[in-house]
Order: sequence, then C-alpha cells, then structure tokens
Amino acid sequence: MQPTHRSSRILLPAKSWFAYLSLLVALGLSYIPTGLAPGVPDWVALVLAFWSIREPLRVGMGAGFVFGLLVDIGHGAAMGQHALAYVVLCYLASSVSRRVLWFPPAQQALQMFPLLLLVQVMMVLVRLLAGAEFPGWWYFLASVTSAALWVPLNYLLLLPQYRPVDRDENRPI
Repeated sequence: MQPTHRSSRILLPAKSWFAYLSLLVALGLSYIPTGLAPGVPDWVALVLAFWSIREPLRVGMGAGFVFGLLVDIGHGAAMGQHALAYVVLCYLASSVSRRVLWFPPAQQALQMFPLLLLVQVMMVLVRLLAGAEFPGWWYFLASVTSAALWVPLNYLLLLPQYRPVDRDENRPI
C-alpha cells in the first residue's frame, strides 16, 4: 500500500550547507526594512526552530547564538537580545523535536506557536529592562504569522530531501 501523506515518506538526510543557506536567506529577509508593520514574521526564529527540530545535532544553540547576534547587529537592537531568545528557542525546539515530528505540519504549527510567542516575550522583556517602551500588543501578532507560515516553510525546506537516491533517466523527477 502506498503512503498517501507526503510526510510519511522516508526522507534523505538534510545537507548542512542547505540548512545554513536557508538560515542566511532568513537573515536576509529579516534585514528587509518593514518599519512598524505588525505581523511581520521573525524569519530567523522560524527557520532556526525548523532546523532545531529536524536536525538538532547540526543546527542548535550555537547557531541560535550566532544568528541572534547577527540579527541584533542588523536591527540595531540591544546586543544579545535576539541571541538569548534564539538560544532558548533552539534548546526548547530540540527538546520537543521527537514529539513534534510525530504530527503533521499543521499540528506542528500549533505546537510551535507557544515557542515562537516565548521568543517575542523574551525580547520584549529584554527591551523593557534596557529602558525601552512597550511596543504594543500588535507586536505579538508576528508569532501568529510565523506559526501560520510553518506549514509552507515545512514543505519548502524539505523539498531537497525528497530527491531519489538513484537518478533514473526514465523518471522525470
């Protein structure tokens, strides 16, 4: 009997270069100036959470720290604000990875929402401790849009792993 759900297939191992390339693309997307637009997802947190769940031995707290510092530098934020939040995100995501992977992507998104919200709460707390003003409740809308993007991002980042091991000239894919 053929599996009907795409995620029930056995995937090839992820390439490290692809994981870090996707993190660099997410970093580039986070550098796009969006002003005070509410609901803009935290691309780096989203991709870090994805790879921390899928490949916890390759992308973990070290990558979260480095990319957090790069986001801090790019946004002119308090140094270490994103780094702290991303390290906690990577730790928690890798802690729940075995459980989360049992579910289809839509249910994974529901489980990732509290982690993505926690990242934003931590960043707001660091900002408030540094003396900044509360950004408003619309700030937390970004965790909702990030969770909503979990499903398409899941399929996009897993595409290279669906390749066949042996190429067949008679098969188009």
